[in-house]
Amino acid sequence: MSPRPVPAGGAPGHRARKRFGQHFLRDPAVIDAIVRAIDPEAGDCMVEIGPGLAALTQPLVERLGRLTVVELDRDLAARLRRHSHLEVLEADVLAVDFGALAARCAVGQAGQQVRRLRVVGNLPYNISTPILFHLLRWADRVQDQHFMLQKEVVDRMVAAPATAAYGRLSVMLQWRYAMEAVLFVPPAAFDPPPRVDSAVVRMEPWPQPAAVDAALLEALVRLAFSQRRKLLRHTLGRWLEARGFCGAFDLQRRAEEVPVPEYVALAQALGGVAAP
Repeated sequence: MSPRPVPAGGAPGHRARKRFGQHFLRDPAVIDAIVRAIDPEAGDCMVEIGPGLAALTQPLVERLGRLTVVELDRDLAARLRRHSHLEVLEADVLAVDFGALAARCAVGQAGQQVRRLRVVGNLPYNISTPILFHLLRWADRVQDQHFMLQKEVVDRMVAAPATAAYGRLSVMLQWRYAMEAVLFVPPAAFDPPPRVDSAVVRMEPWPQPAAVDAALLEALVRLAFSQRRKLLRHTLGRWLEARGFCGAFDLQRRAEEVPVPEYVALAQALGGVAAP
C-alpha cells in the first residue's frame, strides 16, 4: 500500500516564523528537480532536516516508504505526526545525534550490505553553517547529503583556491566531502520569498579522507582566514612559531592562496608537535 499524502498545502493558521528562518518551498518544478537530484530509492535510510510544509517530504516518502524528519516547530511537527510513514523528531537539529540515527541504518546481518545514512533538507539559512559543521563529525557514516542553502553559502562551499569565495568553510568541507552545486533556486520558488538566491548542493564523503585531527585543522584554518588580506606570516606564522613548528610551509601567501591538501598536510605535521 502506498503512503497516504503527507499533510501539506496551505497549513491554515500557520505563518512562517522568522526565528526559525522559515521559507517554504512551493514551486513544483523545483521540487521535482530536487527529488531527481537526490534520487531516493525504496529502503534508503534517509533523514530530512526541516520538512516544514512537507513539499519535499511527500515525494520522498512516496519513493522511500519510510522517512525520518527533524522539525523544531512544534505546530509543524504535530501536523507531520499524522502521517504513519514518518518518524518525527521534534528537536533542534544541532542537538540531534546523527551517529545514533546512522547506527539504525546498519542491517547488521551476515552477508548483507550495511546501509549508510542519507541526509537531505532545506536548511534554515540563519544556522546553515553550524548545521554543516555539526554533521561533519559523522561524515564516515553518511552516504550523501543534499541541502538547499543560500547560494552565497553554496558558492563558498565549492569554491576553489585563489577566489574571493574560498575560505574556512571551503577548506573544512572539501577536506571531508566531494561537493557539487546541482541546482539554482530563485526566491520566487518560496513562500515567503527570501531576499537571497538559493542553491542545492550535493555532498558525498570521501571514502578515504586524509587522517587529521579535525579540531586542530579547524583552529589552524580559522586563524589563517582571520585576516585574509594579510600574508600568513603575520597570523599563522606566529602561531606556528609558538608551537615549535620547524617544517616547510610557505607563509608568503594569503590564506585564500593555499589549497586544501596543504592545510591538511600542515595539520598532520602539527599533530606530532606539542602545543606550548
